[in-house]
Amino acid sequence: MSRIIVENISKHFKIYRRPQDRLAEILFRKQKHELFRVLNDISFALEDGESVGIVGINGAGKSTLLKILSGTLQASSGRFEMSGQVAALLELGAGFHPEFSGRENIRLNASLLGVSEHNIIELENDIIEFSELRDFIDRPVKNYSSGMYVRLAFSIATMVRPEILIIDEALSVGDLTFQKKCVQRMNDFKEQSKTLVFCSHSMFHVQELCEKAIWLHEGQIREIGDSDSVVGHYEDFCNSKKVYNTISDDPSQDAAAGPETESPAKVPDCKINALNVLSDDGEKTTSLTPLGKYTLEMEVEVLKDNIEGNFGFAFMKSAEEPVASFLTTDIREVEKGPFNKGDKFTVSLSLSGLPMRVGEFYILGGLADKSGLLWYERKFSKLFYVEANKGVGPLIMDSKWTVKKS
Repeated sequence: MSRIIVENISKHFKIYRRPQDRLAEILFRKQKHELFRVLNDISFALEDGESVGIVGINGAGKSTLLKILSGTLQASSGRFEMSGQVAALLELGAGFHPEFSGRENIRLNASLLGVSEHNIIELENDIIEFSELRDFIDRPVKNYSSGMYVRLAFSIATMVRPEILIIDEALSVGDLTFQKKCVQRMNDFKEQSKTLVFCSHSMFHVQELCEKAIWLHEGQIREIGDSDSVVGHYEDFCNSKKVYNTISDDPSQDAAAGPETESPAKVPDCKINALNVLSDDGEKTTSLTPLGKYTLEMEVEVLKDNIEGNFGFAFMKSAEEPVASFLTTDIREVEKGPFNKGDKFTVSLSLSGLPMRVGEFYILGGLADKSGLLWYERKFSKLFYVEANKGVGPLIMDSKWTVKKS
């Protein structure tokens, strides 16, 4: 059973340069506004018991979407259906009357959610107990701190046991102890096969609470799917917003021709003919798995006699941003020459337990002089993708847990 169905939802706002343009538009029937599109053609569906996390940078349209789903904002076009009672926890203080006490706001909100008078009395003590506001419950909420607001709002929204719970980043202002209680309450909510729509900048909470995630970008769905995968790709996007300091966006196109200081008429000392990554079974690959075993390999051709040098590999986010590097400068057992014109050989580096959890990377292969400071030749690979793995942060470590009771 589909609990939430969203079809082609769009939302735009009219932007006027001057307040009087609104009146002029009505009187003269001439457009005086510009349209600012916040959401554009959003569609998805949630089955009964599914949980979805909404992620995206500020201004992506996350809060607007949740306001439309909760009924506090009307879409410009499209439609949606929601089956069952809905409780929403949106911006701070929404739905509270500032002059009413906490107790009066409990009764007001519960009534708006369709709870009968008899049930409100039964739930009131539970709500107060969970919110830990018994000493302040009869004071006006206008005197509450932001954390107290959230405690009361979350307690009401979850205590009335709705079929659909919508939460928009509200937990970020609560203290750690209360956040822990809220996460436990939402886990209980999920175990009851209720539907959760959760917007947060905490990727850990999105992964832990939601099986599915939607990545909104510039008002459109950029990706929808398994939360671990979507969060991984979103994190990588946020971590790689640095613009390449190169001629093109693809460093493989710029570095393939060799160092910029090299004159076209001058014969280089060495040349890298191929650069590959091999999986554990020896096959070429462009997709990497966290903690997997791989071999970085480059095929080298020597173009001058009596060449000595070092070899290097690196994982690069861009032409100017290394993530990890490997150089033979201090490794004696590697053959470093001298090599003569016409020599061809393959340089390999074996990696055990790739420590990258998620991301897109270039592989850089290089040939340097004996000091390791002057590069004869550098070559960038095409883009490699690391398959998203559950967790937070760009790295993952091969590890083993032990617990010993004293």
